[in-house]
Amino acid sequence: MDINQFLILSAFLFCVGIYGVLARRNGVLVLMSIELMLNAVSINLIAFSAFGREVAGQVFALFVITIAAAEVGVGLAIVLLIYRNLSSPDLDEVDQLKG
Repeated sequence: MDINQFLILSAFLFCVGIYGVLARRNGVLVLMSIELMLNAVSINLIAFSAFGREVAGQVFALFVITIAAAEVGVGLAIVLLIYRNLSSPDLDEVDQLKG
């Protein structure tokens, strides 16, 4: 397979993730869109690593996956706190929490 196919797939996934972050109001869907964008970056890193026959891109992809897992843990905790206080995961209502 050619590297262009991987780059096109990665660009498509990243664009879908950007659309999800900008268009969604639900906190869980925004977190899923951010995960999609991070996975697109991982695909890019691994594709360039395989094309250049280096291991550095694969190591960075492991770091991206680790950061994504930590982001999900913290993000879901924040969304659960928002849901507990507002009874809705809608991110437009978060400004009501200002004191």
